[in-house]
Amino acid sequence: MPEAVSQNLTLESLASTFPITFPVPTPTTQHDLVTTKDLHREEDLLRNPFSFRHWWTAIHNLKEASVEELKAEGPSDLSPDVAALLGPLSSPASRKSLQRQVYLYEAALAQFPSSFKLWKSYLLTRMSFVLGKRLQKKKAGGRKKFPEMREALEDEKEAQERWEGGVDGVVGWKEWRLLVATFERALMWLPRLPGLWLLYLSIFNHPFCPPQISHTHARRTFDRALRTLPPSLHGRIWARYLLWAEAKGGATTVAVYRRYLMVDPSVTERYTAILLAPGNSDPRPLEAAKLLLSLARKASRGEYTSPEGKSPYQLLGEFIDVVEQFAEDVGLDVTDTIESNDKIAKAAEDEAATLQQQEPVGPDGKLIRFAGPAVSAKDGKAVPPYDADEDPRNPRKLNIEDIVRKDGLDVYKDQAGRLWTGLATFWVKRAEFERAKLTFERGLASVLTIRDFTQIFDAYAEFSESLISALMESLANPDDDEDEDDVRETEQELDTKMKEFEELMDRRPFLVNDVLLRRNPNDVQEWEKRVALWGENDEKVAETYTEALATVSPRKATANFHRLYINFAKFYEEGGTKGEAEADLDSARKILDKATKVNFKTVDELAEVWCEWAEMEIRHENYDEAIRVMQRAAAVPKNTKVNYFDHALPVQARLFKSLKLWSFYVDLEESLGTVETTKAVYDKILDLRIANAQIIVNYAAFLEENKYYEESFKVYERGTELFTFPVSFEIWNIYLAKFIKRYGGSKIERARDLFEQALEKCPPKHCKPIFLMYATYEEEHGLAKRAMSIYDRASSAVADEDKFEIFTIYIAKATSNYGLPATRPIYERALEILPDKQTAEMCLRFASMERKLGEIDRARAIYAHASQFCDPRVHPKFWQEWNSFEIETGSEDTFREMLRIKRSVQAQFNTEASYLAAQMAAKQSGQETEAEAAPADPMAAAERQAAGGARAPAFVPAKQSTNVRLEEAERPVAAPGNEDEIHISDDED
Repeated sequence: MPEAVSQNLTLESLASTFPITFPVPTPTTQHDLVTTKDLHREEDLLRNPFSFRHWWTAIHNLKEASVEELKAEGPSDLSPDVAALLGPLSSPASRKSLQRQVYLYEAALAQFPSSFKLWKSYLLTRMSFVLGKRLQKKKAGGRKKFPEMREALEDEKEAQERWEGGVDGVVGWKEWRLLVATFERALMWLPRLPGLWLLYLSIFNHPFCPPQISHTHARRTFDRALRTLPPSLHGRIWARYLLWAEAKGGATTVAVYRRYLMVDPSVTERYTAILLAPGNSDPRPLEAAKLLLSLARKASRGEYTSPEGKSPYQLLGEFIDVVEQFAEDVGLDVTDTIESNDKIAKAAEDEAATLQQQEPVGPDGKLIRFAGPAVSAKDGKAVPPYDADEDPRNPRKLNIEDIVRKDGLDVYKDQAGRLWTGLATFWVKRAEFERAKLTFERGLASVLTIRDFTQIFDAYAEFSESLISALMESLANPDDDEDEDDVRETEQELDTKMKEFEELMDRRPFLVNDVLLRRNPNDVQEWEKRVALWGENDEKVAETYTEALATVSPRKATANFHRLYINFAKFYEEGGTKGEAEADLDSARKILDKATKVNFKTVDELAEVWCEWAEMEIRHENYDEAIRVMQRAAAVPKNTKVNYFDHALPVQARLFKSLKLWSFYVDLEESLGTVETTKAVYDKILDLRIANAQIIVNYAAFLEENKYYEESFKVYERGTELFTFPVSFEIWNIYLAKFIKRYGGSKIERARDLFEQALEKCPPKHCKPIFLMYATYEEEHGLAKRAMSIYDRASSAVADEDKFEIFTIYIAKATSNYGLPATRPIYERALEILPDKQTAEMCLRFASMERKLGEIDRARAIYAHASQFCDPRVHPKFWQEWNSFEIETGSEDTFREMLRIKRSVQAQFNTEASYLAAQMAAKQSGQETEAEAAPADPMAAAERQAAGGARAPAFVPAKQSTNVRLEEAERPVAAPGNEDEIHISDDED
């Protein structure tokens, strides 16, 4: 090599350096292979030729010595470019090291040819000299279960070997070939070890690997590995095989992936992405489209689950994306598509005809086939018939319209917008604009959701605008070879497209309405909107009403279905939308008559139809006809025992119990009929037991207006029998007021009987007004004694919240009639009956009355009795009044007794819950508690205490002292205070 360095190096001279390991170097052929230092090792190996440990130690020592020699070697005389071509073998020391190690490894393998450890170490050593330094990421943790192929490819790609340096494939071709030969020898001895195969396969990904090795030889080596290893290990080989095929590209990728997809279709999506990759020089859109279509169909049948979590609809969407992008390569043209559609339609008709024909049963042995025609099966499952649309090797193009209809529109009815726009875009890409326009129109006429409609309509509008823009640009920049006829034809086409675009924009509200009606043809409100869209077009309005009435199912219709019939009848009644035509009452009557035979959802809808019919007759002053219409509607059948809420019966059978119908009928009779006919209608309502309280009141008021007073009272009595409280309470109120107004005091006994009947079943919460009315009546027309007894009855009969008011009125009446002493037993009874929170107020009034009568001791006893219900923090008014009472009328002993009672009551209420309740009650009543009354500023408190001359309290300062004399002393007095006066505080007993 020093001689070569001194000369001008060429590629041939560099290649002549190799091979350096063939024939296998030995001490006889290479005299400097074994030095004097190695004699001891050689002798040791000769003495122990079958000891693996001795051989392994010798190899290990030789490697360490070689590393030290390489470190000690000086810089190379070669240029960087030449050194890069030779790689790790650029220095004489490295080449000599390789020869020595090969000699030692070959000698060891002669003794241990089946040692995997020895072969692996030998191969890694030779790879380090040929491939360069190996760069491989360390994997965390131990080996896990082999994942799915998609994940395995990602893991393998991430963990794929990288090399730094290496011998050039042209210069070191012989050494590369010797490395491959060494791998072949190793596999001859150990063919079932996957580790050796994976190590062998890794060299094919080296960037310097010669093409003779990295192409055909590599493919055959991958195939041999698959044939040699058991199927359980094929996944590890296939991961490297597929990555190698992706790196090679072209036909190699297609061939390898097609083979693997026959075994595992889980990487089909990855394969389609490779086929359509932007960097792919030979894209195969037809094959990718067929693979995606096959996956979408299998996923919809549940035979395939996307590793990436894609739904069948998403897979179909990817298929449509491919169709849009490669329209010319994937789909048939218009002519072929139409022919294919005709063939498919004819085949469907033949199949339907075949299914209708039954196989005869006779002596010839032919039997009826119940399970359908015979099908081929595999593993107990039916094998689907061959379909050229799913075969990626079949060059036949696809019928995109049939595929989108069969696999998309028939399955995903609520997500059809993307499918229609994709199909239309396919035709646009093929420049078949008329077919694209037809596709858009079909899509708009079939979608069921506003979202899909908006998607299709926006795409349609954009397509139309692009066509118009292209035509305008063509007119603005005409070609040189265009004549006047061509320009005129372009202008006509532009006018046509502009007109179509304007019509499309005008049709949008109608198209939206069509979508909503297709989604729910029983939507009455949408039919009304459609009528409104036609505006003043009477012909279209009549057609829309006719279509709506023929389409809508009465039992499934939305609210107000009857309004369609009513509005349709009004349309004829008013002479069209403009009112310019003559009123066609006969047509309106026919429509309403037809409506009366419709089985609506509710009886009220049918009743409203009858009422509208009668109102129409009234508007045209056909009063007798209106009466006859209502008589027809209110005809009572023989069997009146029909449940009004039985929806199993038609509404016509339950109409006679419609209160809405009878109310309108009776109003009509009151306005147009006689008193007798009106009474007959009211009586019929009462006989059918469908009347409500308002009907009773109206009937009685009608009779009263016509001077039938006694009959009106009978109606009130019938109403009180029909209804219970609280409904009958209102009837009794009106009845009693009317009776008293009519007769006054002339029929006292009858009035008393009526009051007693009203009170007999009246609940406590409703009887107060009746008791007050009763007592007032007795005062005005009867006896005061009976009035007092009524008040007495009321005090115990009414509800608790009304008793205080009753007692107040009772006491006032007793005072006015009998004087104050007569109220004493009433007060005593009130204290027994009233709840605790109202007892205190009543006690204050009782004590005030006793004070007026001069009964001081009785008043004091009443205060003492009421004190048990009054918390001093919640009812300060009561204690202030008692305090004033004792100051005015009491003595020191009685005052002290009052204070003692106050403290005991306060202690009784002194619990946390009651204290919080007291605070809340005090805040709500606008009063402050003792804690709130304390001044916020301590200095202000001290100044106020100093100004008052009072001693500082021990704990919390009180807002107002209960010491009467101390309060008097604090008042500004000209005379000095008495030093010997007795101070009475709240703390004294």
